[in-house]
Amino acid sequence: MRTRQPSALFRHIEALQGERPWGTLLDAGTGTNSIQWVTSIQTERWVAVSGAVGHAAQVRDVAEPVRRPEDRIIVGNWADPQLLAGERFDTVLADYLIGAIEGFSPYFQERMFARLHGVTAGRLYLVGLEPYVSRDPGTEAGRIIWEIGRYRDACLLLSGERPYREFPLEWVVERMETNGWRMIDVARFPIRYGARFVNSQIDMCLRRLEAMPDRALAAALQAQGEAIRERALAADARLDGLRHGFDYTIAAEPVLSP
Repeated sequence: MRTRQPSALFRHIEALQGERPWGTLLDAGTGTNSIQWVTSIQTERWVAVSGAVGHAAQVRDVAEPVRRPEDRIIVGNWADPQLLAGERFDTVLADYLIGAIEGFSPYFQERMFARLHGVTAGRLYLVGLEPYVSRDPGTEAGRIIWEIGRYRDACLLLSGERPYREFPLEWVVERMETNGWRMIDVARFPIRYGARFVNSQIDMCLRRLEAMPDRALAAALQAQGEAIRERALAADARLDGLRHGFDYTIAAEPVLSP
């Protein structure tokens, strides 16, 4: 597992928020990790948006014990202009949302910053992952993570699904400023991947391969995945983790009409 737990990013966000009230909160790309955090802080009410029915059900299961009558879980697509039309929130969380949009609204990423601008009355906290699949990073640990990412994306594409499309921190900051955002804080969180990441990525691919009609191709990809797993776990043990890349957080406020 990663040495840097996801909660470290949320702790950083809490430190940035300080004594400022959370007020009404939008979890714009909800997941089980983000909703656990959202339900742990003092909000007036929250709205969580998911692009998939099954994913929303998982979020509902996590939130149900502490969910209030005014809290909502919505299944919707940010490309739909009617989604949350006319609503604005004191605090907006976009937790890995920019990368996840590719699976629901391809090529919508740049327009997403304007959509978020329209629903943010106070502050936006954006969490992202620096891309690691596009090129050979040139280090042993980085090359293993790169290989896992390429294998995962290939399996998803061959299974008829769209992989996430992460964007660099510099690109996100530039596009946000173009769309009327003022940067409050930008922070990087180095990642140390481990056995949990390796196994989860390979296992996710193997589940997709079970339904692939071309059984010969599926068998070849399964063998490749197990070979990658073996090399990655050995390197993880030898290197005390696979250190590569970083997550990032951005705190910003809307100042201009996009």
